[in-house]
Order: sequence, then structure tokens, then C-alpha cells
Amino acid sequence: MDAILKYRFEAFLISFCLLVFGSLFFPHQIFESILEPLFLILNISAGLAIIYQLNEFRILYTSLFIITLAFKLFDWFFGVEHYTYLSVIHFALLSIFYLVVTWAIIREVWHTQEVTRNVIFGVMGGFTALGLISFFMLLSIESAEPGSFSGLDTSNETNQAQSLLYMAYITLMSIGYGDIVPTTHIAQKATILVGLLGQFYLVIITGVVVGKYINQQNK
Repeated sequence: MDAILKYRFEAFLISFCLLVFGSLFFPHQIFESILEPLFLILNISAGLAIIYQLNEFRILYTSLFIITLAFKLFDWFFGVEHYTYLSVIHFALLSIFYLVVTWAIIREVWHTQEVTRNVIFGVMGGFTALGLISFFMLLSIESAEPGSFSGLDTSNETNQAQSLLYMAYITLMSIGYGDIVPTTHIAQKATILVGLLGQFYLVIITGVVVGKYINQQNK
């Protein structure tokens, strides 16, 4: 247990990279049917190890993890898309869970006194988690009002989600190729917010960590 908690940031970042980029290295069918659900469960488990460090409401966070994992397993075997209300609950649980994980990472990185390799992985993991929150926000907007973004691959729900995941991170990193464009006011405001969050994270959170590291080296 101590080893899991010690390398929680590394586990979260690595499992996230495998989840998002695994399709580049594994056969499509094997990745989608076996590896992708497995990597997501590993990522959720690493997220639990991160929020477990929060003494406040630990039982609540652990319960949230168990419920989220249970829904993910149900989705894996039976598919929640066949049950509309379960699909909504599943989406809401994942959104809340990763929101808590993001907050826990940022809080721990912010209050750290010594910049170690673990903290560096924490900074990287926090940025990736912020991208997931952005993705959930954009996906909820498109689901509530279809057509909020032009340029999406709408051939099926999976491809649409992949397009919005791409949109979220491209915007968060302030790259913005322009191939996917927000077309409604709410979508445009959400896109602005994602871009601002990315800039605030890089300038404030990363800047604080770099400043602590410089002070640490000068002692």
C-alpha cells in the first residue's frame, strides 16, 4: 500500500498516457475490447491513491471511487449506453471523480515544500487531469446541444468523444488548429475557459513549483 501511495502520480500519468495513446501501439480491436477498459480502471485506481491523501472526507472519496469503478465494470460487461439514465449517472460520476482528483493533485503540488521527482510527475498529472475535466465539460455541452462544435466526427458516439478529447487538449495547450470550431455562445465561452485554465496552470502552478525548486537549489 505504501508503494502504491508513493508512486501514485507516476501511476496516474502513465496509465493516462496508455489510455489515450495506447491505440497507437496496440491492435485496434484488442485495445478497445480489453486494454482500454483495463487502463481506465488502473487510472481510476491511481486517482483513488491520490485523493486518499486527503484526510478530509476520505470515506466519501473512497465511496465515490467504488461507485465509479462499479459503473465502469458494469459498462465493460453490459454497456451503459443501453440504459440512458445509467449512462448519465456514469458520465456524472466520472466527471466528479476526476474533478476531485485534479483538485487533490493541484493542492498537494501547491503545498509541497520539497520539489522531488514525485512532484514533477504530479505537475504533469495535474495538467492531464485538467484536460479530462475540460473534455467532460465540452462533451456535456455537445450532448445537451448537438451541433455546438463543427468539425466533429459524428459517425458514432466513440468517434465524437475522441474528437472532443482532441479539442479539449488542443485548446488547453493553446494550439488551436481550427479544424474543430465552437459554434454556439456557450461552446465558445467554454472553449475560452479551457484556454484560460491551461494558461493559468502553466503560469501559476508550474511557476510556483519552478520557484520552489530554484529556492531549494540555492539553499
